[in-house]
Amino acid sequence: MSERLQPGDVAPAFTLPDADGNEVSLADHKGRKVIVYFYPAALTPGCTKQACDFTDNLDLLAGAGYDVIGVSPDAPEKLARFREKESLKVTLLADPDKKVTEAYGAYGEKKNYGKTYMGVIRSTFVIDEQGTVERALYNVRATGHVAKIIKDLGI
Repeated sequence: MSERLQPGDVAPAFTLPDADGNEVSLADHKGRKVIVYFYPAALTPGCTKQACDFTDNLDLLAGAGYDVIGVSPDAPEKLARFREKESLKVTLLADPDKKVTEAYGAYGEKKNYGKTYMGVIRSTFVIDEQGTVERALYNVRATGHVAKIIKDLGI
């Protein structure tokens, strides 16, 4: 299991392909605040709810100076289908080898219906303009999470 990030840590740098296969780096967002969230799988009910919540609040978040990036182990082609099917506006990145997910401590042991297995831990990180982790939230719920972030950030 990977080490969890704490506020004050430097956010691990990354470059991953988006839904169109274009490379996107955390460094591309230097000078802006970024919300990076990790989710288990595109086109599943919880992940769809979360992505739609971020999309529905994207104008509010962008107006407060936040970019939003969603990361999952899905291939870019699946992310493109997800984006089209749900009319998503957030940037979706593919991390099929889970290296970035592990660097953020968002991959580890999970329990579901009495079974223990390794998987993506639904997690959200708020990163400041200098690339420092402001908030590291692990095991978040898909429903109501975006509203809580907005409230906690005072937006």
